[in-house]
Amino acid sequence: MWEHERLVVRTGKRSGMTTMVALHSTAAGPAVGGCRMKPYARITDAVEDVLRLSKAMTLKCEAAGIPHGGAKSVIVADRELTPEVRRAVLLDHADLINEFGGAYRAGPDVGTGPDDMLVLRELTPHAYCLPEEHGGTGSSSGPTARGVLAALRAAARHTFGTSDLTGRRVVISGFGSVGELIARGLHGADIVVSDVDGGRRTDEFGWVEPDQAYRTKADVLVPAAVGGVLSPETVRDLDVRLVVGPANNQLTDDGVAALLEERGIVWVPDHVASAGGVIYTLAREDDGADHETALKKVDRIEATVEELLRTSRHDLPIGM
Repeated sequence: MWEHERLVVRTGKRSGMTTMVALHSTAAGPAVGGCRMKPYARITDAVEDVLRLSKAMTLKCEAAGIPHGGAKSVIVADRELTPEVRRAVLLDHADLINEFGGAYRAGPDVGTGPDDMLVLRELTPHAYCLPEEHGGTGSSSGPTARGVLAALRAAARHTFGTSDLTGRRVVISGFGSVGELIARGLHGADIVVSDVDGGRRTDEFGWVEPDQAYRTKADVLVPAAVGGVLSPETVRDLDVRLVVGPANNQLTDDGVAALLEERGIVWVPDHVASAGGVIYTLAREDDGADHETALKKVDRIEATVEELLRTSRHDLPIGM
C-alpha cells in the first residue's frame, strides 16, 4: 500500500523507547526528513504517521527539484523526557540512523531542534541543522515561513488578483515558531491566530480557540500545526477562498482535494508550500551556498506555485 523501500522499528538499548525510520524513496538520491519526537496513543499510530510523512517528503523534494528522496523518523515519547532520558533515546536513534548507511539523513521536526541534532551527531554524521555555533544552519523555521509567504503571494494573485493581502482576514491555525513568523510577515493583513497552547495568545493578533479555527470566516486559512486537519467534514465548514500552510499531510485522504475544488477553495499542496526549510538547509549544508543564495532558492517557491496554479486543469475565477 505504501510502496516504501524500508521501515525499521527498534527498541533502544539505552532508553527502552521505540524509535523508527521510514525510508520512502532513494530513487533521486539519499532520503532526507525530520526526526519527530512526540507521544502516540499506540505504536501503530506512530507507524502510520512516519509512513505518511516520509511519502510527503519524497513529494516535497520532487516538487522543489531537490536531488533527494523522502524519509522520516519518529521517536515515541512514552514517558517523561528528562534530560537524561532525552539524551539516551537520541543516542538510540542515532544508532538506528546509522543502520541506513547514509541513505537516510535526519533533521529537526516536531519535538526536536538543533540541540537534538547535535546529540545525534555524536554517533552519526547523518544529521542536519546543528546549532550555528557548531557549524550548522540552526532552526529551519525561518526559511520554512519564508517559503510559505512566497507560496501565499502566488496563490493570492491567482485567487484575488493581487499578492497584497492588506485588509484581508487570515486565520493561522498553529502559532508556533513557523506560524508566528508567517503572521509577522503578513503586513497589513487582519491576522487571527489559534493554538492548543493558550499561553501563545497575544494582544498583537486576534485569537480564536482551536476548535473554531476551521469554522472562522476569512479570506485565507493557514494550517500551521499538525496534519490531517482537512477532512470532508472540515471542508464543509470552511468559509475561506484560499488555503496555504506549512502543516504536513493536511488532507485526511486524497479525495479531500476534489472537495475543496468543488467548493471553489484554492488549496496549495503542503509539500509545495512547506519546502522552504529543506531547500535552504540542503543548499547551505550540501551545496555550500551562502545565506542569501539559499534564500533566493526558497523564494522560487513563488514561481513554482504560480506555475502549478496556472496549469491546473480547472482555473478558478480571479477576484471576488
